[in-house]
Order: sequence, then structure tokens, then C-alpha cells
Amino acid sequence: MMATTHVFAGLALAAPVAAAVPTLSSPLAVGAIVGGLAPDLDLVLEHRRSLHFPVAGLPVAALAVGAAVAVPSSPVVAVAAAVVAAWLHAASDVLGDGPEMNPWTDVGDRAVYDHVRGRWLRARRWVRYDGAPEDGALALALAVPALLVFDGWVGSVVAGGLAVSLGYVLVRRRLVAWLPDWLE
Repeated sequence: MMATTHVFAGLALAAPVAAAVPTLSSPLAVGAIVGGLAPDLDLVLEHRRSLHFPVAGLPVAALAVGAAVAVPSSPVVAVAAAVVAAWLHAASDVLGDGPEMNPWTDVGDRAVYDHVRGRWLRARRWVRYDGAPEDGALALALAVPALLVFDGWVGSVVAGGLAVSLGYVLVRRRLVAWLPDWLE
């Protein structure tokens, strides 16, 4: 899935809390955005293994939520939102295809690495590849709660992210041909 889809998923999870406690909306949004993006920083390492924790991340996310409930301060809530969004990102990567640049020709079975069991989880391919039309539709649907609940800068970030997402969907299949050989 696209990084923006992961960000919108994190914001969608944070939206009900932000609606209930508006004073925490900014830290929730910052945390959800950072957490939604952070796992993909492993693109320069071993993608979907180095910073993706689909199984091990769940108890950490639960502890972070517990900490935010116990100490609902802006920093604790921001960290909790980041940890939950990062776990959701890693866990939902199993719904897509593998980490290949051109999964439509290089079909692998690996989606995301499970550090607990020491093996790759199988790609489900509900979203055929990042930037697929269904990824664009999912991004749009997941952005709706953020657009309804968050205002100000968050709404602008979401609107900009949607524009980037939909543009990426239009060029994704051609993008691989434009890349230098060393990136493939």
C-alpha cells in the first residue's frame, strides 16, 4: 500500500479519539502521521523487515494505548498514536503484495516479516501493489474520517496527501520504467 494510505489509516484510528477529546487532536494527528510513515523508512534497508513489526508490534501498541489512557498528556498521546499507526502499517502490509518494485511481473510470496516466528508472512494481494486503483480507493475512503474530524493543518495535509496519492495511482505502473537500473 502507499505510504499515504497507511497515514490515512492511522488518522482514521485517531479520529474518534480526536473527536471525543479535541484538545488532543494535534498530538494524535502528528503521532498518526509519523507512525504511518515510519515503517517505510526501511526502504533503504531490508524493506518490510527492518522496521516492520506486524506481530511484535501489537503488545507494544497495547502498552502505548494503556499509557495514553493512564497519562493523557500530549507527548504520551502522540507517542501512542505513532506506535499504533506504525503497528497498523506493518500489520496491514500483509493485505497487499510483496515489497518488489514491480510486483505485477515479479510475483513473490513475501509480504512482511514476522520477527516473532522468524519468517515472512504471505502476501494476501487484496491490494495488488502500492498505487493500484484499489489502493487509491482505499486511501480515499480512509481519508474521509480525518477530513471530517481534523481541521486546520491536518486537513491541508490530508488533502495534499490525497492529491499525491491519486497522481501516484495514475503513473505507478509506468514509474518502474523511469527508474534507474540500480533501484529496481
